Amino acid sequence: MKRSLILLSAGALGAAVFYAGAGAQVLKNHDSNAPVNFTADRIEVQDRADRVVVSGNVEVTQAGMRLNAARMTVAYRNNGSNGSGVEVDRIDATGNVVVTKGNETARGNVAIYDLNRRLITMIGNVSLTQGANRLTGGRLVIDLTSGRSTVDGRSSGGSPGVSSGSGGRVSGTFTVPQRSN
Repeated sequence: MKRSLILLSAGALGAAVFYAGAGAQVLKNHDSNAPVNFTADRIEVQDRADRVVVSGNVEVTQAGMRLNAARMTVAYRNNGSNGSGVEVDRIDATGNVVVTKGNETARGNVAIYDLNRRLITMIGNVSLTQGANRLTGGRLVIDLTSGRSTVDGRSSGGSPGVSSGSGGRVSGTFTVPQRSN
């Protein structure tokens, strides 16, 4: 699985798709092997730690998706020995994180994009919108293979569908077609 790291360019990274009636699965089969592009006010390469820290108006793009945040840490592997160069494994984003694609937007305090597992996990004051439909909760997990998104009331840990005792709840508003009486 080759992932290129391209600094100081533009493109698109994570968005959210959720089931709302016949909701489209825009992220299904997202190409997480596509080049990852970054723009930011500051980029610091920490070669010995195999990471890049980008800060200030950060925008990461990949294959039609976009991730914006105040700061991101990018973990990578240098596979120079096999000719593939740098491969991005994970992106951790903090500070007003926004993931978009098309008419879909996910927001939260923190996001983790695991490129190997093809998952985006957002935590803290999460909101997910698709057109006029909206969900809010504590945690959002987006599976980029299936296009399925799960919102729950938890703000950390545990498995989806299992109560964590945190007391968090999910709320939502969904549009319905106008019907004649």
